[in-house]
Amino acid sequence: MRKPLNFTSILALCGVLLTPSASAQSVQDIIAKVDAAQKAAKDISFRLSGSASLESSAQKIDLTVKSIPAQSIARLQFNAPDALADNIVVADKNEIRQYLFLTNQVTVTSTKKAADGAGFGGLDFTQLSNAASLLSQYNVKLLSTTGAAGKRLFQLEAMSKSGNTTDKTRVFITEAGWRPTRIQIVSSAGKSLADLNVSNYKVNSGLSVSGLKKLPQDAEIVRQ
Repeated sequence: MRKPLNFTSILALCGVLLTPSASAQSVQDIIAKVDAAQKAAKDISFRLSGSASLESSAQKIDLTVKSIPAQSIARLQFNAPDALADNIVVADKNEIRQYLFLTNQVTVTSTKKAADGAGFGGLDFTQLSNAASLLSQYNVKLLSTTGAAGKRLFQLEAMSKSGNTTDKTRVFITEAGWRPTRIQIVSSAGKSLADLNVSNYKVNSGLSVSGLKKLPQDAEIVRQ
């Protein structure tokens, strides 16, 4: 049951930079502007696709992420790998609801318990809408800035302050449209654990809380 949570927690760490900043004078400036832009968005949605190491082997990853920042709610729906296809994760401030397609069950876990179990030290991974709060738990630095003005690409790297993981999350942000284009998770040994591209990025597309929370009504509820 826990593997989908592990992966969605990683995605949430990546998701803290859903809406990028303006200037790149400092990481603090970037985080502040990311936070302001996210709070201004009524809703955010995008597709993540690429590959990630799950169960010690590289697998295809394909999912959609939808979020309503003001409500601190996020929905992740998997298309790949096969083991997670049609699984859905709905997270809010208080709990994580995982719909498991093969068993037609919805497991309900408190947000803190789910984050602790995933090894992120209490990370509230619904915080797609509060970058400043979430990133306060991480050491973040600007690795590089490339490209000409108006088309610059910023590469940021985040590491947990708690030391409970040495993995690094890298987010690439384009100045053209101010949005993320790529997310990487890299181990301390330099091994790629995930390499995901961001596409179909949209804001203010009319998402509703009821729509994001919707799960099959006939599913068995299992509380953890």
